[in-house]
Amino acid sequence: MVSSIVVQYTGLLRTSAHDLWSRLRELLKIQGLDPHRTIVVDLLQGGLDHEDGQVIYEDGRVYRFTLFYDQVAEHGARNAYLRHWTDITDTWQNGSLATRTADALAWMSRSTESS
Repeated sequence: MVSSIVVQYTGLLRTSAHDLWSRLRELLKIQGLDPHRTIVVDLLQGGLDHEDGQVIYEDGRVYRFTLFYDQVAEHGARNAYLRHWTDITDTWQNGSLATRTADALAWMSRSTESS
């Protein structure tokens, strides 16, 4: 069963007008990913100035990244930027999000089959 976090965050990525999600859509496009074909496995505050994230693209590739922005400023997320963009397709099974990633991949597969 897919985590509610995956469903919620993927929905926010695709539809939210909030600065953080709008900016993340822009940044994913720069990386060559269509946000409407991307699943968000997690986006978790990793410190006062960043969030650690993981996404899956429709082709099954899995990416980990850090999203930096001024979390205190009212519109700090508008200037967010990515660091540590890493393709972990071959190694995600060893990470702390392995179960959630596997469930998200299965959910993505089912969604594709029913389309």
